[in-house]
Amino acid sequence: MSTNVNYQGDLAETYEAVTEHEDQDRFGLAVAIDNLVKVTGHVVMLANLALIAAIVAQVVLRYAFNLNFPKLDELQWHFYGLVTMIGVSYALTTDSHVRVDLLHMQLSRRAQRIVEILGILFLLAPFIWLMVDQGFDYFVESYRVNERSSSATGLAYRWAFKAIIPISFVLLGIAALARLLHDVHAIFVADASERQGGGFTRLLVLIGIFALITAGLSTLVETTEEMLVIAMFMSFVGLLFTGFPVAWTLAGTGMIFCGLAYQFDMGNMAWTGLEDTFTGLDYLTLGAVVNRVYAVMSNAVLVALPMFIFMGLMLDESGVAERLMTSMTRLFGTVRGGLAITVTLIGIILAASTGIVGASVVLLGVLSLPAMMQHRYSKTLSTGVVAASGTLGILIPPSIMLVIMADQMALSVGDLFMAAAIPGMLLGAIYLLYIFGLALLNPKAAPAPDDARSPDWAAIKDIFVALIPPLALIFAVLGSIFAGICTPTEASGIGAIGATLLALAYRKLTFTKTWNVLKATFNTTAYIFAIFLGATVFSFVLRELGGDELIESMVSSTGLGPSGTVIFILCIVFLLGFVLDWIEITLIVLPLMRPIVNGLGLDIPGFGAMDEPALVWFVILVAVTLQTSFLTPPVGFSLFYLKGVCPEGIKLTDIYKGIIPFVLLQLFGLALVFIWPALATWLPSVAY
Repeated sequence: MSTNVNYQGDLAETYEAVTEHEDQDRFGLAVAIDNLVKVTGHVVMLANLALIAAIVAQVVLRYAFNLNFPKLDELQWHFYGLVTMIGVSYALTTDSHVRVDLLHMQLSRRAQRIVEILGILFLLAPFIWLMVDQGFDYFVESYRVNERSSSATGLAYRWAFKAIIPISFVLLGIAALARLLHDVHAIFVADASERQGGGFTRLLVLIGIFALITAGLSTLVETTEEMLVIAMFMSFVGLLFTGFPVAWTLAGTGMIFCGLAYQFDMGNMAWTGLEDTFTGLDYLTLGAVVNRVYAVMSNAVLVALPMFIFMGLMLDESGVAERLMTSMTRLFGTVRGGLAITVTLIGIILAASTGIVGASVVLLGVLSLPAMMQHRYSKTLSTGVVAASGTLGILIPPSIMLVIMADQMALSVGDLFMAAAIPGMLLGAIYLLYIFGLALLNPKAAPAPDDARSPDWAAIKDIFVALIPPLALIFAVLGSIFAGICTPTEASGIGAIGATLLALAYRKLTFTKTWNVLKATFNTTAYIFAIFLGATVFSFVLRELGGDELIESMVSSTGLGPSGTVIFILCIVFLLGFVLDWIEITLIVLPLMRPIVNGLGLDIPGFGAMDEPALVWFVILVAVTLQTSFLTPPVGFSLFYLKGVCPEGIKLTDIYKGIIPFVLLQLFGLALVFIWPALATWLPSVAY
C-alpha cells in the first residue's frame, strides 16, 4: 500500500507529494484548477499554526492563571474541521491519498488513467454529489434556525462552521474535475510510452477471483441482506487492487450498495431470483451521513491527530535522531550487533516522541542502512531491524492509531496510551534480545566493526546530552497525560511546540523545512480524514444492511468460549492486515467488535479502578496485532517506505525475508499480553 509520496532525497523533502508524471501532457485548464485548489490549501494549512497557538494558550491560561475560555475549545475543533475538510481536495490534487498499488504500478500509464477516470465517475462523483446536495440542506437548516454554540460563552454562528461541508466538497469536485481533464487529455495526446506496461490481465483475473469467492461465500448465508453484506465487503477488497484511492473506494462502494439495497427494497431485482429486502436505505436515508461527517470534523478527541503528526515530523527535522545515532554508535561500537541494537533503541525513542511510522522508518533507513552494509551486516537482518523498529511508533504512545481507536471505541485516549506503554516497550525489549542472541549465534549476520573502539566517558556524556531533549519532550507529553495535568489534545499541542523549539535549538528550523512539515502534516491528516469520510459511508450502509448482526452471529456461533472468541477475532484482524491498512480495520471492523467483547463476560483484572478493563485489554491486543499489518505483504506500509531509501543491492525479497522473524516476535509479544492482561491494564489502574 502506498501514499504516493516520494521518499528519495533530502529528509526535508521526504513528504513532498508527487503530482503529475508528464508535465508536457498536462491540460492548461486543469493546471489552472489545480493551482486554485493548491493555493486554497496553502492558505488553509496555516490554520495548523493557529491550532497550536490556541491549544498552548488554553494550557497557559488554565494552569498559569486559572482561567477557562470555552471559545478556545471550540476554536480548536473549528480549525481542525477546516484543515481536514479543505485538505481532502488538496490531497487529491497532489495525489497523496492511500492506495494499494501492488498491481496498479504494473499497469501502463494509459491503463492507470482509465482506472482513475472510471473511479472518479462511478465511485467518487456520486459521493461528492451526495455531500454537496445534502450538505447544503444541512447548512441551510442550521442557518434558518440561527444555530449557535450549545455553550452560553461559546462561539456564535454554528451554521458558518457547517457551511464548510458543502464548500469543501465543491472544492473536492473541482479537484476531481481537474484530474479527469488531465487524464482524458493525456489519453488523446500522449505518446506511445503511455502504453508501456502490463498487469491489466492480472488485475482482471484477481477481480474475477474475488467475484468467485464472493459467490461462494454468499451460498453460506440465508437472506438477501446477508448476501449484500458479504458482496459489499468483498467488492471493496477487490476494488482496492485497482489502485483507486482507498478513501473513495470505501465511499463509492457504500453508495453503490445503498443503491442496490434500494432496488431490492422496491422489488426491482426479482430477475436475480433473490428475495426483496426491507433495509430502508435510499438517497435521503444516506443523507444522514452528513451529520456523521459533522460529528467527525467537530470531534475534540481527533484534534490531537494533526498535532501529533506535526510533532513527529518536526522532531524528525530537528536532528535529534542523527545525534542519537552518532552517540549510540560510539557506545555500542564494540558489541556484536551494536548497530542493530542502536537502531532498535532509537526506534523506541522515536516511537515515544513521534508516533509517525513512515517518518521513523525512512529516517532510520537513511541513517543506518549504509553503515550496516559497510560493516557487512546481513541484508535481511538490517532491513528487518529498521522496518520493525520504525513500526513501533504505531503502538508506543503517543500513537495516532490509539487516538482513533479511543474515538471509535468510546474509550479514554489517556487510558489507551497508558495501556499500550508496557506492551510497546516489551516488544522493543524482545527485539533487543533477539538481535543480541542472533549476533551471538550467527556472528556473520551482525559482526563487530573492525575499527571499533571501547566507549569512554566522553561517549557516555554524548549519550546523555543527546538523550535529554527527546526524553524531556516525551516526559512533557506523556507525563502530563499520565499525571492528569493535561488532556491528550492539550499535550499534543505542547508536543508540537516542544518539537519546534527543539528544531530551533538545534538550528535546524528554516522556513523551507517548516513549510515542508506543514504540508506533510496537511497531507497526512487529509488522507487519514478522507478515509474517515469513506468509512463513514461504508459503515453506515453496512450497519443498515445488518452487517453488525451478521458479524456478531458468525463470531458467536463459533462456540469457542470467551478466550477462544478473542483469539478468533485476532486471527481475523491479522489476516485482514495482509490486504487492508490499519485505518480501514480500525474504522470499520473494530467498532463492530465492541458489543461482541462486552458480551463475552471476560474476567480481566482492572485492579478495582478501571470501568472497562476487558475492552481496554482487547483494544491493545488489536493494536499489537495491527502493528503486524505494517510488515506483512502485499500492502505493508513499512516495506514500501523502506524500499524507497534502501541502498543499491538490497532487493524487495531481502526486506520480505528480513521482516519474517520480527512478525513472529510481534505475535510472541501479542501472546504475552493475551496470557497476562495485567501488562495492559495495570498502568491505567495505577493512574486512577
